[in-house]
Amino acid sequence: MRAIQVTRHGGPDVLVYGSVDDPIPATDEVIVRTTAVGVNFIDTYLRRGLYPSTPPYVPGTEGAGEIVAVGPEVTGLEVGQRVAWVAAPGSYAELVAVPADKAVVVPDGVDDAIAGASLLRGLTAHYLLDGSSHPRTGETVLIHAGAGGVGLILTQLAKRKGLRVITTVSSEEKADLSRRAGADHVLRYGDDLAARVRDLTDGTGVPVVYDGVGADTFEQSLAATAIRGLIVLFGASSGPVPPFDLQRLNPAGSLSVTRPTLGHFTATREELSWRAGEYFEAIADGDVDVRIGQRYRLADAAQAHADLEARRTTGATVLLP
Repeated sequence: MRAIQVTRHGGPDVLVYGSVDDPIPATDEVIVRTTAVGVNFIDTYLRRGLYPSTPPYVPGTEGAGEIVAVGPEVTGLEVGQRVAWVAAPGSYAELVAVPADKAVVVPDGVDDAIAGASLLRGLTAHYLLDGSSHPRTGETVLIHAGAGGVGLILTQLAKRKGLRVITTVSSEEKADLSRRAGADHVLRYGDDLAARVRDLTDGTGVPVVYDGVGADTFEQSLAATAIRGLIVLFGASSGPVPPFDLQRLNPAGSLSVTRPTLGHFTATREELSWRAGEYFEAIADGDVDVRIGQRYRLADAAQAHADLEARRTTGATVLLP
């Protein structure tokens, strides 16, 4: 089969398209012929060596496609079913071995490109709102990178939950996308960001900030958070937050900071199915419109990574084998 390999740690140029051996299913796996592969920031962290990885390897963990083989101990799945996943290493490939307990059946009405390019973001947005934090109907939240893949979905799920949403973006084009996703107020990044957030909240700040940007926004996140509020740091698209003195949380308002990860909020088959089901239901109900901003051929994965890291992308990015 054809696949992308990370040949060494480095920039997008280390992604090489070529032939590799077809996967063989373990007893508890299914083999899926991919129809759509999701591209995510964590893929770039691993490629650069920011997170542990050992080249050469096939990157990617998210995708969708049709089951073509089933391991002998697999139950509840069969050849011909459409499935999506977010935790199958080696997904930048034409064939992927997916653990059966990590494969989610894609319902009618949700196409492969949307499932394959957005399930990770959808599950992330779901646990951010109902897991790592629990904002209540009517409260105001701040979402950084509101026009990004997670930001657009998180905004729509937040509005479905009855929240007031403030987002940050870097351009007028992205501001328009964020507004169309339902954001009540869209702000540009800047040194006065926290002051503008407080102006919109009668001086109190927001009870929850969702920060997937990291180094460039963390200080403004602290300054924009209300007393006893929570900062949910779930990514580092601008780089990791520098070492931080926890004592600063005291005078800032007895704040809390959490750094969650999806795996801890989909640790069981039951929780994964619940979160995926609610996400797909929101799509079916029309409350979440997934915007696939970029589509690339699998062979062009290096360009997809370059565009993602340069912040030239909006919405979800998908590779098409």
